Amino acid sequence: MTIRDDHSLASDLATEAGERLLALRSREGFGHPPTLRAEGDRMSHVFLTEALARLRPSDGVLSEEATREEREDPARRAADRVWIVDPLDGTREFAEEGRADWAVHVALWERGALVAGAVALPAQGRTLSTGEPPKLPGYQGGRFRIAVSRTRPPEFVQRLAYLAGADLVPIGSAGAKISAVLTGEVEAYVHAGGQYEWDSAAPVAVAQAAGAHASRIDGAELAYNQEDPTLPDILVSLPELAPTLLAGIRDLHR
Repeated sequence: MTIRDDHSLASDLATEAGERLLALRSREGFGHPPTLRAEGDRMSHVFLTEALARLRPSDGVLSEEATREEREDPARRAADRVWIVDPLDGTREFAEEGRADWAVHVALWERGALVAGAVALPAQGRTLSTGEPPKLPGYQGGRFRIAVSRTRPPEFVQRLAYLAGADLVPIGSAGAKISAVLTGEVEAYVHAGGQYEWDSAAPVAVAQAAGAHASRIDGAELAYNQEDPTLPDILVSLPELAPTLLAGIRDLHR
């Protein structure tokens, strides 16, 4: 088994799960969003967990759609390798006709670090992967853009944008937001107020492979495969902007 094998597996699984979700959305339509969201979560979770059990039987798995007992299984915390997956990141957007800002996350944590990952953006027709990390756009200075939640942008981020001379760009899922940093649609993503490991593991793996900055909003390292999978805040940005954003966040929290 090589690291390259894990890169490819993450990309292939995320892409195929995304294709299945697109087919489900096309077949079922948007007549009853709660049913579409529930079936999308279930179908993608079953596909990813069964595939990983077959292809990496000795590895642990942490999925958003796992049962509480599965998430709290001590064997997962003791494993050297754990796949952290979000079968459908952005269920709200998935069930809204015309929206493309939802994703599938597949990441591999190994002995304390993220070592492989992929974010499929099925409705955008692309998958970002640690195997072939995207080339970061350069920051040319001046006004920049910060991706925020469509429905609950943190108040302090609005104040941060005002002080830093930035514009806020509402985007759906966390994976779509971080991917937007990597593809040049925005220059940063700042979030505080509640997330879990599966919301960011795969996009952070790709961001780090691409050379982007990724940390907690106080600058601390992002830690994965913890007993408590809560990971409440995050900053991902072009590396040139990280010092400015971290300093601004510190000032706002004094």
